[in-house]
Amino acid sequence: MIRACVLGSLFAAGALTMAAAARTQAPQSQQVIDVEKVKDNLYVLTSSSPADRATFSGGNVAVLVTDAGVILVDTKLAAWGDTLLDRIKSITDKPVTTLVNTHTHGDHTGNNERFGATVDSIVHENTKANMARMDGFKGAQAQFLPKRTFTDRAVVGRGRDRVELHYFGRGHTDGDTFVVFPELRVVHTGDMFAWKDAPGIDRNNGGSGVELPRSLAKAVAAIKNVDTVIPGHSPVTSWRDLQEYQRFTSELLAQTQAALKAGKSADDAAASIDLTSKYPGYKSDRVKAMVQAIYDEVNGK
Repeated sequence: MIRACVLGSLFAAGALTMAAAARTQAPQSQQVIDVEKVKDNLYVLTSSSPADRATFSGGNVAVLVTDAGVILVDTKLAAWGDTLLDRIKSITDKPVTTLVNTHTHGDHTGNNERFGATVDSIVHENTKANMARMDGFKGAQAQFLPKRTFTDRAVVGRGRDRVELHYFGRGHTDGDTFVVFPELRVVHTGDMFAWKDAPGIDRNNGGSGVELPRSLAKAVAAIKNVDTVIPGHSPVTSWRDLQEYQRFTSELLAQTQAALKAGKSADDAAASIDLTSKYPGYKSDRVKAMVQAIYDEVNGK
């Protein structure tokens, strides 16, 4: 071990959606993953909306091309493996030498095995424990579990290709990693910041709607000199958007806790919360599920 010191019912529904997406993929020739250059030698393989089952490939994948090879962050859904490999090859002919997963979910870990059992791989210690419970990493597939773990902070690469891994606490799961490319002033947030809507909370994998805003606040305070953000499932955006998202989740938590204290049901609480006017561009599609997750967490369900 290296030591430097995306929910309850919502995620159950989300997991079914991803499973259905994996079963109903279009042929590879019709699979679309766009390649976007973020900065210099850093690229992102894009994600569509999880609600669009036919085109949903999994989370945003970061591709850092170094002299020694590719450092890859996340690996999308299993059914999109061939297209994922093709897109990486369109960027570089260098091999993937290091693999980082931001968290355990299959739309971020679905193609780990495509890079072989010898690739260097690292995740937060809780994420490895969560991955070990997944069917995709049991039996013979256990050889593709990450080789290394970290607790609070780790570093891979060096010099201009240095990549920093940070853990700030529970949120989407209990093992979400923030991946910082300091020389490029970029951070990949995984599903701690997936979209401009209420976050998904996977309580089966240790997630916490109560802790998520606090963990985001720690990230915003600790990560320095970053101006660009790769979210889990939406287009590349700015550091200011991550700061705004922390405020949004904090306010959503506060209003939910106030409604709970006032004796409102989870459904009534969700119906009474509307932050879209205060946060332009935000949706409220996932607010009801987030409120229910917080109620269940506070009530010990």
